[in-house]
Amino acid sequence: MSSATHQIDQIAWLRDPDVQRMLRVRDDDEAAFGELVEAYQNRLIGIFTHVLHDSSAAEDLAQEAFLRVYRARHRYQPTAKFATWLFRIANNLATNRLRSLSRRKEVSMKGADSGRQSLPNPEQLAAEKSALMPTRQLDNQEMREVVRQSLDTLNDRQRIALLLNKFEHMSYADIAASMDLSVQAVKSLLTRARENLRIQLEPYLTGSPERGSN
Repeated sequence: MSSATHQIDQIAWLRDPDVQRMLRVRDDDEAAFGELVEAYQNRLIGIFTHVLHDSSAAEDLAQEAFLRVYRARHRYQPTAKFATWLFRIANNLATNRLRSLSRRKEVSMKGADSGRQSLPNPEQLAAEKSALMPTRQLDNQEMREVVRQSLDTLNDRQRIALLLNKFEHMSYADIAASMDLSVQAVKSLLTRARENLRIQLEPYLTGSPERGSN
């Protein structure tokens, strides 16, 4: 990036009201920090909840994200929109938590494998599989659960990128900055995520009058 381009971008970032608030936080303006917490707390909790499926853990991570923001206030430089910077912190926290949970799960599974395991009942598996088939149109609550389960089939990066795009309406460039990826990598992540979701959701949408409306 050339010096002139960087200066243009910095001027654009400085127009961001939340960057202005963060600059006030840098000068120890407690009220400005409270405004940022109020504006972003529920949004962070929402993203963390979708990623972790644990509202208590989501609240803890949101609190940790703001704690990191506050601790870094005196070193803050507006190199991106505030939301981009904040969700980069959030992405790092979520990624670290997911890695920790994955390690715990792996240890737990190894421990379980050391004992005798009963084989699943084939009839029970068949019944559970048939219960997932769309024999009727799902109501809103059921469909939300289907979507949630479908999101769980995505890998961590695909899920986070999709959540930032759909829930935060972030551009490819902002998602790339938040996740420390290239724009092309984000496009590839979102393409694969959408295709995977389409495959997962297609059985539930077959025959629905809303299918293809988007």
